[in-house]
Amino acid sequence: MPTAAWPPAPVPAGDLDRAIRPFGESTMLPAAAYTAPDVLAWELRHLFAGTWSCLGRLDELLGDTTQRGVLAGDVPVLLTRDGGTVTALANTCRHRGHELLPEGGTSARAVVVCPYHAWTYRLDGSLRTTPRYHEVPAGHGLVPLPVEVWHGWVFVNGTGDAAPFAEHLGGMAGLVAPYAPERLETAARHEYVVRANWKVVVENYHECYHCPHIHPELCAVSPPNSGDNYDLPGAWVGGSMDLRDGAETMSLDGRSPGGFLPGVDRRRVLYLALFPDLLLSLHPDYVMTHRLRPVAPDATRIECSWLALGEAGHAEEFWDRTNRQDWAACESVQRGLASPHFRPGPFAPNEDAVHQWVTLIGRAYQGRPPWA
Repeated sequence: MPTAAWPPAPVPAGDLDRAIRPFGESTMLPAAAYTAPDVLAWELRHLFAGTWSCLGRLDELLGDTTQRGVLAGDVPVLLTRDGGTVTALANTCRHRGHELLPEGGTSARAVVVCPYHAWTYRLDGSLRTTPRYHEVPAGHGLVPLPVEVWHGWVFVNGTGDAAPFAEHLGGMAGLVAPYAPERLETAARHEYVVRANWKVVVENYHECYHCPHIHPELCAVSPPNSGDNYDLPGAWVGGSMDLRDGAETMSLDGRSPGGFLPGVDRRRVLYLALFPDLLLSLHPDYVMTHRLRPVAPDATRIECSWLALGEAGHAEEFWDRTNRQDWAACESVQRGLASPHFRPGPFAPNEDAVHQWVTLIGRAYQGRPPWA
């Protein structure tokens, strides 16, 4: 069963009270939320390990291996696959706690062997052999963790006590289903390290108030004041934007080489953020994702992927340019947040999605998980 509450984050309570007021009265989060190492440490344990962290695409994580070491927030996890069964296990040997594989390490073996004292486990985590023991100690298998494969992405709850994944997804599931990302291939991928807090990146993603000022290419194919935001159950925030008349997709010339996804709306683009770390942009002819990994209070590693039925060079070119415009803005915001003169500002009338995101974070900081 999920826990009822988390310990509060190390953020001044009064600052949080202002951040979670109703839209029109509230402000952004305080500077400490974006700059303090102890806040990031709290987030890695509770927001990332404590909910459902996206680890990447299944075919890339375990395509030609049986095991991979990964991180869910700050919790080391061992992913295994035995035939069609994917299992997540605490990456901690039950003898002395040694990691079974380092982060990013892989193995194609049919058993899991601890490199320290050679305790050996089956791929389901059950203990098989313990050298020099007269009998294998009972009850010392690897700790299982909740894992879900959704449209080809692997999600793990590193602490093991989050709400069910279906509850986490809520109404977002029905929005994503028509795009069938599991049937798409990864056409391109870019990796970026942005010198900004991960939440700054997400907040930028959720508003187009800035678009007329830094995104001329985007505004040429999609009106920045178009679309609506969703208000549906689940731990996510998002909305849609329209394509301009004559534009087929988000590309530099508004054209698509083809390969439109069957059964989806050809006139709008969906921008969804599944808490805490997966941004999903759903287009008529491709799906773009940004997977976020905080590496410091002021640095975020971002894996941007384009999934399509065929090639997606038009999307890659357009969004790499747009991404870099966003990253420059986010890095400037981060520098401003570090100033002793920063004070949280109010939300603009069209920043209601940012308000939803900040409210989700602010309540979590107070000890209320998304499902509470």
